[in-house]
Amino acid sequence: MHFSIPSTQEFGSDGSGSSFTGFNIHINGSFHCCLRYKQLHSLHEQLKRSLPSIALPSFPPKKLLSLTPNQIEQRRLSLERYIQLVGQDPVLCRSELLRAFLLNAQQESSFTESSEVSLDVYLMNGYRIVANVYTTDCTSKVLEKACALIELSKERVGYFALYLMRKEASGVLTIVKRLMDFEAPYISQKRWDECKLVLRTGYWDACYDLELMRDRIALNLLYIQALSDVDRGWIVTTRDLSEQLTNLQARGNKTEYLEIVRKLPLYGCLQFPRASVDYPEPNTVATVVLGNKELNLLTFDGKEMQEIKFKVTRIRCWRVTPIHINDEHSSMEPQTSQQSKISLELSFEYLMAKNQLKWITIYSEQSMLMSVCLQSIVDELLNQKNGSDPIHLQSVQHVEYTPLSYIRRDGSNHGITDSSSTDTLCNLVNNDISSNNGTSNQPSSQHTTTNGSSFIRRKLKEFNTTVRFKNGKDSVHNEAFEWIGDDDL
Repeated sequence: MHFSIPSTQEFGSDGSGSSFTGFNIHINGSFHCCLRYKQLHSLHEQLKRSLPSIALPSFPPKKLLSLTPNQIEQRRLSLERYIQLVGQDPVLCRSELLRAFLLNAQQESSFTESSEVSLDVYLMNGYRIVANVYTTDCTSKVLEKACALIELSKERVGYFALYLMRKEASGVLTIVKRLMDFEAPYISQKRWDECKLVLRTGYWDACYDLELMRDRIALNLLYIQALSDVDRGWIVTTRDLSEQLTNLQARGNKTEYLEIVRKLPLYGCLQFPRASVDYPEPNTVATVVLGNKELNLLTFDGKEMQEIKFKVTRIRCWRVTPIHINDEHSSMEPQTSQQSKISLELSFEYLMAKNQLKWITIYSEQSMLMSVCLQSIVDELLNQKNGSDPIHLQSVQHVEYTPLSYIRRDGSNHGITDSSSTDTLCNLVNNDISSNNGTSNQPSSQHTTTNGSSFIRRKLKEFNTTVRFKNGKDSVHNEAFEWIGDDDL
């Protein structure tokens, strides 16, 4: 997980005149929650008790007196480094404790009360699944409920994932983000009004298709996804092959259709909008494609498509950096889509030849998602190397913990009993503390679930686009990196 704390906000406390600082936490490039120092300290103490064998990074020390603006800034930087190091630890970032903590924090920060709602989940062909979920259900629970409605067996649910996808004005389909288990899809989707929840495969290696093709429902899902990807040009075919696939589609021969498509170079990949790259020449325009253990750059010379391949196992490390941030607008005012444009760059160090490393940079607003996908590919490669079950790659690690608890911003303690919908806060909206004005936040019509949707949406959009990524380490190191030896030349 990529953590950052780009900014803070001041909160007033129940009309007493005192105030406290909230730290705006971003995960994988977008706002997730706003937390107090003592809430993060509570997380640290629970991690320390529950995982005594893990060496936690040091937590920023407490201060007895009120902090000056300079001290608040130093605390922000210290907390940012702490949470980044936690997110880079493979055990900590998949712990049940951290998942439950972040899920509750998202609920508290979005002023969302736990209630049952209908949520639309779409297949790649536009088919809509209407699932009855709780507003605070985590991603895996929503995925399970959606898959149950199409009668997909529980054993195969783990091969799929939920994505937020948006259809651009040009008709192009863009993947905005992959939803993780520390977030509630209902809450996350509210921040992206124009996006739909879409069900797609969640793995990268096409060899896992063979297991799914033995199941009728899973085979249909693979077939629908393949048809969509071919139709959108995500999978490139020749004219003759396109005619053959059209004939197989007309006859309803799904298995043979998939057997042909699976052999094509871009099958199972995610495609990103065209971006500027500095390879092979500066200001080269290319389509970025991730999958098949590769990062590909597709460039066009006239009508001819050229493909530049970078093997993931030869990427030594990578980093995401902002190259433009718009801070001119108040955090309390919604930003327009034009104002919210943020330029990011993904840079990776690639082993071109023996003892020859070169940094290559992609300038794209989706750099953060590319980084998340790269990490997912690396995790899958390591799982394969270790002989682990691929469908549990992104799963939460359940360990016998002491009872968990979540401290709200107002100081009240909420016990977390299990991983069900009951592990999230109840009646949160009525107990939340007002921000920025020092007045108490008594129950009112604007904070109820029936009348407060516009208020919640505005509050979430305040942080929708401010992205700063700076790792606790200088870059993300690739544990699947393979050095080229004499035998490889």
